[in-house]
Amino acid sequence: MSEDANWRRRSSRLLRLVDAFVVIWAVMGAFLIRFGVDPALTTPGQDLSYIWLSVVLAAVWWLMLGAWNSRQSRILGSGPDEYKRVAAASLWLFGIIAIVSYVFRIDTARGYVGLALPVGLLGLLLGRWLIRQHLSIKRVQGRSMSRLLLLGGPGAVAHLASSFRRAKHAGYLPIAAYMPGIESGSPVEPSSGLKVVGHKPDTQSIIAALEACGADAVAVSAGVQLHPQTLRHLGWELAARNIGLIMAPALTDIAGPRIHTQQVAGLPLIHVTTPTLEAGQRVAKRLFDLLAAGLLLLVASPVMVLVAVLIKLDSAGPVLFRQERVGIEGNHFYMLKFRSMAVDAEARLAELVKENEGSGPLFKMKNDPRVTRIGGFLRRYSVDELPQLLNVLTGSMSLVGPRPPLPQEVAAYESDVRRRLLVKPGLTGLWQVSGRSNLSWQDSVRLDLYYVENWSLAGDLVIILRTVRAVFGSSGAY
Repeated sequence: MSEDANWRRRSSRLLRLVDAFVVIWAVMGAFLIRFGVDPALTTPGQDLSYIWLSVVLAAVWWLMLGAWNSRQSRILGSGPDEYKRVAAASLWLFGIIAIVSYVFRIDTARGYVGLALPVGLLGLLLGRWLIRQHLSIKRVQGRSMSRLLLLGGPGAVAHLASSFRRAKHAGYLPIAAYMPGIESGSPVEPSSGLKVVGHKPDTQSIIAALEACGADAVAVSAGVQLHPQTLRHLGWELAARNIGLIMAPALTDIAGPRIHTQQVAGLPLIHVTTPTLEAGQRVAKRLFDLLAAGLLLLVASPVMVLVAVLIKLDSAGPVLFRQERVGIEGNHFYMLKFRSMAVDAEARLAELVKENEGSGPLFKMKNDPRVTRIGGFLRRYSVDELPQLLNVLTGSMSLVGPRPPLPQEVAAYESDVRRRLLVKPGLTGLWQVSGRSNLSWQDSVRLDLYYVENWSLAGDLVIILRTVRAVFGSSGAY
């Protein structure tokens, strides 16, 4: 077994150590801040010292993190489950403390609990984030990943392999394909390039192929030609060998909150709710836009004044650039940006079309000769987009949403792409934090449609936090 094959054990050990350090640091730190170094303090009417309470609290907190399965390898490195479980375990613990204190009338020091919980929770989340970054670096290098055997037909296997390779941070590495009932004769699946290790639709043949290729998990795609009883037996055999079984339904770009499972006659039915933005959600999003945009304008106003002066000194022309864009439900509006190009940029576009480096209806050019000297810096760090905060305040844009398209782009939209217009365009969005100008047209559309289908206020907050990193990294901005 290779050294990297034990990554689950090493990751679990590291998480246990980090969790222990954080909870001890938070609990003892809260004790010292609240009581100082006097060990004689006790709860009124009780003989239990706060020192012993701190020891018990730290031990129970650490155990609850394990009881909530927050250290499971399958949730490490991708998705919000890891953070949710850490938060749930911590909040349950302190909720129990509050209930016990109330029922038994124990006057627990509020300052002590009030310090330990937020400090410890933030420390735990930060520790998990740092470990996740370390794990992501390894996974980009092809290490610390689950080795997958993909079961299904050619099209489904190719789609699964492409999806897993596109999201390497999730930790799944396809290494072989098994195609039950499909005798293609080719030793390699052409679309994915995976070696085909078998075709027989029986459990023992699949297990033999699994052991031969060295996979540690099996991903079963939709429409696989296996009898339900065979799949059941396969699950038993994999469980006996401690090998993971992953079922991949034919659903793409559907977020967790829209998926609900229901057991009917032993069948796990998957219900997918219709994507809607209810009136209450629209109000919450609008209030968030107004508060955040107003605060950002207040903070950024000195920078915006400085940028305006630099633009005037750099080249002749107006400070702001107004461009017609298409917003929610196809309504047109004028988007504001700091001018980063020469004043005749629009007129010169026709002569540069043949050098277009973008895909689809997008025009992109890395070394665009129309960009001014100061404009290159503004575009690299997205400073030119700050005036769009005014668009957010007036309601034509949102802080987070799909990329605001040009009218000529919308005219070239296919029917499904028009779903981007169901919500307001955003100053930032998934396209901004996933590569910006480096994205292909297809990837840009996919990300925008995913946002439209799965909007949530929590998702907006995550995108804003990721935007800060994307802007300072300046990758894909030109």
